[in-house]
Amino acid sequence: MIVAQAQPASGDSAASLPVTFEDVRMAHAAIRDSIINTPCLKSRTLSDIFGAEIWLKFENLQFTASFKERGALNRLLHLSEAQRKAGVIAMSAGNHAQGVAYHASRLGIPATIVMPQGTPTVKVQQTASHGARVILHGEKLEEATALAQQLAKDEGLTFVHPFDDALVMAGQGTIALEMLETAPDLDCLIVPIGGGGLISGVATAARAIKPDMQIIGVQAELYPSMAAKVKGFEAICDGDSLAEGIAVKYPGQLTYQVVKALVNDIVLVSEAELERAVSLLLTIEKTVAEGAGAAGLAALVAQAAPYRGKKIGLIISGGNIDTRLLANVLLRELAREGRLARLRIRLKDRPGELFHVTQIFHEHQVNIVEVSHQRVFTKLPAKGTYADIEVETRDRDHLDQLITTLRSRGYDVRVIEAV
Repeated sequence: MIVAQAQPASGDSAASLPVTFEDVRMAHAAIRDSIINTPCLKSRTLSDIFGAEIWLKFENLQFTASFKERGALNRLLHLSEAQRKAGVIAMSAGNHAQGVAYHASRLGIPATIVMPQGTPTVKVQQTASHGARVILHGEKLEEATALAQQLAKDEGLTFVHPFDDALVMAGQGTIALEMLETAPDLDCLIVPIGGGGLISGVATAARAIKPDMQIIGVQAELYPSMAAKVKGFEAICDGDSLAEGIAVKYPGQLTYQVVKALVNDIVLVSEAELERAVSLLLTIEKTVAEGAGAAGLAALVAQAAPYRGKKIGLIISGGNIDTRLLANVLLRELAREGRLARLRIRLKDRPGELFHVTQIFHEHQVNIVEVSHQRVFTKLPAKGTYADIEVETRDRDHLDQLITTLRSRGYDVRVIEAV
């Protein structure tokens, strides 16, 4: 975990920021009848695990499964009649796209969305289902942005920025109003950062309501763009992050001003910590979160000590994750916990040898998922072989007990492909 510290703004400097508390209040009045006031609930189990009182804001329960429609709707409601008729265009890895597409369709506004080619299929399909024209272009958001801005000029469309827009930021800030209405005693909000729109709006509202509120931002280690800008260090932003929704190379100029002024820390989390957070939310809270949506919890997975004894608000910002990717995340977490493992066992190539090995698995009540033999593609002698056996166990101790017994009976055993 890496921390980048920023000092809270004074009253005078806060007043000069691009979004104000009044902007957030006006946004809430404008959009609240068209979005869901999602549940904000205390998690008993997560509170016990991390030693803090943890409240979860389930923005993955919005119609488009993301908070993004708040800011998108607020921006669309401020279009002129001429702009509405001409239509809008946006670039997005998915959630902003769906928010713009859905509310544009609802308001009768033509919408074009440019998405990177690697955008998860579920997000592309859901965006198209709202009636938007979807264009897949480029590997990164920056390439999609360039095309979207060019099309905006060529076709006379209004460009709806996903984060660097005061109206969008104000719309996202409405989340803080709802959280603090439900849980007014929160000490700290931990908020995902991509371009910075969500944390800018949330910090603006939360600090106005509770000036001593601690605001913590979270970024993926692969994309520490805002942390680098705040602290003035150079960072390489690249790689396939589970949190593609916050995989932003260049944060906003407007959002940077707010983050620099109002955000206390920016925490960077690893891919393993993001995976762990996604798994925890599904197994404990029975809710599906995408990587970016689980980033707040990943900060606690990375380091819980600074938050012990505090009342923490986490925003589950989105739940749009490809089902196959989610399955991989869950299986990898089972492997980390020792509940799923692949053992390579060296055997003598004689009748009944595999039977004797599987008897040991039976003794320990370990479930065998899959068995494969290898005789040809191996450096073992011609009369030697090995078996790869994939197993399910109760936990790491259960697995260790099995391995200990196998070795005590003369078998050469090693765990392979451990995560």
